[in-house]
Amino acid sequence: MRRSILVGATAALALAAALVPAQAAQQQAQESEYVVLYKDGADARTAHQAIQAAGGTLVAENTAIGLATVTTTNADFRQAVQAGGVIEGVAHNRSIGTAPTRAAPSGAVRRAIERRAVERAGDGAPAATGHGGPSRRGEPLSHLQWDLKQMHATPEGSYKYEQGDRGVLVGVLDTGVDGSHPDIAPNFDRALSRNFTTDIPVDADGAEVDGPCAEEPDRSCEDAADVDDNDHGTHVASSIAAPINRLGISGVAPKVRLVNLRAGQDSGYFFLQPTVDALTYAGDHGIDVVNMSYYVDPWLFNCTDNPADSPADRAEQRTIITAVQRSLAYAHDRGVTLVSAAGNEASDYTKTLLDASSPDFASEPGEVPRQRTIPPSCLSLPGEDPRVLAVSATGISGRKAYYSDYGNGYVAIAAPGGDVYDTPGGTRDVSLATLAAYPKALAEERNQLNPDGTPNVPHILRDCRGGTCAYYIYAQGTSMASPRAAGVAALIVSKYGKRDRRHGGKTLSPAVVERVLKATATRAACPNPPAHTYTRHLPDGSTEVDTHVCEGGKGRNGFYGAGIADALRAVR
Repeated sequence: MRRSILVGATAALALAAALVPAQAAQQQAQESEYVVLYKDGADARTAHQAIQAAGGTLVAENTAIGLATVTTTNADFRQAVQAGGVIEGVAHNRSIGTAPTRAAPSGAVRRAIERRAVERAGDGAPAATGHGGPSRRGEPLSHLQWDLKQMHATPEGSYKYEQGDRGVLVGVLDTGVDGSHPDIAPNFDRALSRNFTTDIPVDADGAEVDGPCAEEPDRSCEDAADVDDNDHGTHVASSIAAPINRLGISGVAPKVRLVNLRAGQDSGYFFLQPTVDALTYAGDHGIDVVNMSYYVDPWLFNCTDNPADSPADRAEQRTIITAVQRSLAYAHDRGVTLVSAAGNEASDYTKTLLDASSPDFASEPGEVPRQRTIPPSCLSLPGEDPRVLAVSATGISGRKAYYSDYGNGYVAIAAPGGDVYDTPGGTRDVSLATLAAYPKALAEERNQLNPDGTPNVPHILRDCRGGTCAYYIYAQGTSMASPRAAGVAALIVSKYGKRDRRHGGKTLSPAVVERVLKATATRAACPNPPAHTYTRHLPDGSTEVDTHVCEGGKGRNGFYGAGIADALRAVR
């Protein structure tokens, strides 16, 4: 309450003293969630005792790397839990709010994963049809899959020699996979799939995040392991392994099996505990390749000593770095090839840059993103871990996509991710994005279908066979490039892998997969001159011009890494 008169100094001090106990009590009563990282090799029982002594309650735990999610009402929990010497670090996940009423509209806020730099491919323009008609040998929509043609993943290309082995497993760390989609179901491994997330109705400020949990009767916040309420994970999964079944599209490796390792919220956030849990599960269950088309929230870049960050923020980012790298090492050491999207900020990760997007999730009320100067020593994870293959995106002409992050020594390899402005004049063409599977339930929820089931928006397509219909959507991003490279990695395991004595199927060292993937990529030199200008005529009538500078030679450079992934060369 504002007062209309000045309060004397003595009265102000007395008022403040009176308020302190009330404020402290309110702060004490606020329940918060933390992730707690144990010191390497620490005894779990001792860590549990430290958590309990600090007023924490264990919610989830990953014993493989020593990470726990904890709730507490102790405002001093961070300091208290570290006093015992067994805890490596603590990160504040979120303040726990109150769920909205069941009358709140489901999905009112859908946070696009292709954030900041990349538009949804369908916004504002119809799809072109300049890619020829259906092929006699390909799938009904294969003529629209320019991306697979660029990689030679076609009936005339890699399909003649290797379509993938049923014993090869590809884990999709994403927002979930629609396991019932007709162009995913034949290759979907329901038994191995897991959901490591719990839906979050609202954030610390009471704003909707994932939206209301499931309706009656169960009101569960834990979705089944064959559900995708976002659409991103389904697009990624079918890009890897949509089967050859005379319906819709096909994937790069159309006979490998897909395992949904859901680490992303409905809203598109990817938090630390689900990421760690999904990676260690992959290592323990014989997953051969994982695709990670995201970064771990809430920090796009994790810095240990950035002056723009508070001591608590620095400690949080150190915890994220250590925990993610432990889990990546755990999976990699157990035979998992790690593939990740390079990012969509159109930035050179090897140079100092500005970021104004983090923290992108309010772990405390009132917390908002702020501008920070980011030196190359900061890490965007998982992409910048040395065990991970970071994938940049190309357009139909083979140029680096306008939105794709880059950097000589950062990008391992390139793959088609789409670029709707990759036209001679920079005008927009939606069909230059990539086409992949789309959940029918989302098309219905978003009112994108006519009463007869046909799409009422041009960026969504339908294909039917024998009474079965499936839906597909155009999207662009390094999120789309990464799964195509992961598909080639799965073909390499299929072709050259040995019998996995522990889990069955096949296995191949990630170091060998990386070597073959890079050695067989189609070499792509930097543009000449290396400063490449991108001109884009946007749907609102404005024009944007950006320049990106490529460094390196034909064998390795900042735009393409070792080159553009090539499925045919990889298996021949």
